[in-house]
Amino acid sequence: MGVDQPRLEHIRRSLQADDYRLDVTVHDGRAEVAIAAGPAACAQCLVSKDLMRSMLAPVLGVPPDSIDLAYPEPAPGQAGH
Repeated sequence: MGVDQPRLEHIRRSLQADDYRLDVTVHDGRAEVAIAAGPAACAQCLVSKDLMRSMLAPVLGVPPDSIDLAYPEPAPGQAGH
């Protein structure tokens, strides 16, 4: 199937609007996805990891359980994702 680049760029731009960076590597039917927070990132703007996987799976062409997803560490005093 392969990566749907236009849809991936749409997700990437949406995250950038809240000061997040999306890095994706797809290899052998698995995806490694890292989301990094910039200094002005909106901590409450990220959806849950399960929801993010379900959004990314059709875009990346892999099942949700084949996505290794890393979220930014919460800042001190903030709840985790």
